[in-house]
Amino acid sequence: MPAELLSSPWLLLAGFLGASVLMLACLNHMERQGLEGTVLGTLIIPYCSGAPNVFFVIAIARRNGPGEEVLINALVNNVTNLTLLIGLPALIWGLQLKPQGKPAKKVMRGFRLSRLSLALTLVALLVFTGITWALGIDGELSVSDGLALIALFLFWQLVEVFNVLRTNVETGRKLSPKLILDLGGIAAGAVLMFVTIEGLTAWISAIKTGFISYQNVGWLSGWLTVLPNAVPAFYYAATKRADVVYSSQLGDGHICIPFCIGLGAILSPTPVPMLFSVGMLLTAALGIMHLGVVTLTGRAGRIIGTVLVVIYALFVYGGLLA
Repeated sequence: MPAELLSSPWLLLAGFLGASVLMLACLNHMERQGLEGTVLGTLIIPYCSGAPNVFFVIAIARRNGPGEEVLINALVNNVTNLTLLIGLPALIWGLQLKPQGKPAKKVMRGFRLSRLSLALTLVALLVFTGITWALGIDGELSVSDGLALIALFLFWQLVEVFNVLRTNVETGRKLSPKLILDLGGIAAGAVLMFVTIEGLTAWISAIKTGFISYQNVGWLSGWLTVLPNAVPAFYYAATKRADVVYSSQLGDGHICIPFCIGLGAILSPTPVPMLFSVGMLLTAALGIMHLGVVTLTGRAGRIIGTVLVVIYALFVYGGLLA
């Protein structure tokens, strides 16, 4: 009976969503303990929401699966982050980054710092996307390409950590020791995610025909692994924290591109699918669009939200027909 339960896709999906909720609760508590929202979105949330993508890469490698599915998974995840998971909150609540009225100097200073951080994160997204595209021009991502992408990702993470340390020194902020407990809760959620991703990948691998089958594992896993990022996106949009909505989606994109793609190339040289170039160009175009929103208008309203949702629908329609 226990083995049957562990192989049940519905139970595995419930466990996956339960892990997402646990992580969100820990993240919410971490912010109440003094962790800045933008830092939360760029450093902590991406590792939580990006963990399933990393686990999917490992699951595919263990089964000697097609490496191009890792690329499709990363592209579907990134495009969903930059369109649907920003577009729907903007359509429902509106994402207001810039303070309204005549805010206090402290509030405006916080907004300017957050805007600079988001702008830098978007520029990094454009750089990562461009380099990944350039490495795949020859039709394959090799082990050396993967090592270069991983090194690029680690360098960016060091930049983010130093920014956090500098901000803490400037503001005199001290983080609570209780954050260790929250990190433990996040680690427990990550373990549960690994078990459920492994089980769901095994379940899909056994299905050979139909839409829900191994031939569409890249798309299906992309939609599944984006669910943990949907939870904080809608939660923080509803609580009027547009900065965290943006930073969490952008940070998760850095986990997929370049980290997951780099890891997949290291584990197995990866042929580049037809969707790769289109996905890279679309990701870059979306990055430029969001950079304009962050730096110029400071607000993503219903019009922007509608445009993003329509772009996502066209991406899914064209990608599945390709």
